[in-house]
Amino acid sequence: ALLGPSGCGKTTLLNALCGFIPVESGEIAIASRSITHQAPEQRNITMVFQSYALWPHLTVQQNLIEAPCRVLGLSKDQALARAEKLLERLRLKPYSDRYPLHLSGGQQQQLAIGRALASRPQLLILDEPTEGIQPSVIKEIGEVIRQLASRGDMAILLVEQFYDFAAGLADHYLVMSRGAIVQQGKGGDMETDGVRALVTI
Repeated sequence: ALLGPSGCGKTTLLNALCGFIPVESGEIAIASRSITHQAPEQRNITMVFQSYALWPHLTVQQNLIEAPCRVLGLSKDQALARAEKLLERLRLKPYSDRYPLHLSGGQQQQLAIGRALASRPQLLILDEPTEGIQPSVIKEIGEVIRQLASRGDMAILLVEQFYDFAAGLADHYLVMSRGAIVQQGKGGDMETDGVRALVTI
């Protein structure tokens, strides 16, 4: 989990990780493999944005099929089979024919995560997934993230301002302030390390 108040540099860091902006110094590596000079589409990183960035003219199922067909070159049948598994895992199967506009905020967030997973990234970045979500749904989003992490087939970077949500999920944490990492440690040590006092919420 990456925590820090608004304006501390989290978004700039994410944009650098994804290759949306160039880095002036240093190196970006995943599993000891440098990706610093790779194009965004070569990095095998997927980010779920705060705005969800769903395709409003496509149904839930179609949102899950589009990326595997375009990015991975899967056939429509292959993408459909993958989408069906994601719909089951994310509990969205009853809504497969609906459009994003007709989903709740929590369901839209789950769909955005599902669409990111459809391309099977090596690193999944969740940019403040609790933003604008009702408290009753936050627990459900947390459970989805926990299930994804338990699979062990990708790294997940959770970017949060909400301390309690991050503390309940993180195995490691980083705290950012004024463009720098000022503290880091194990997720289970966040309370004793005084992380709560360092972040906004």
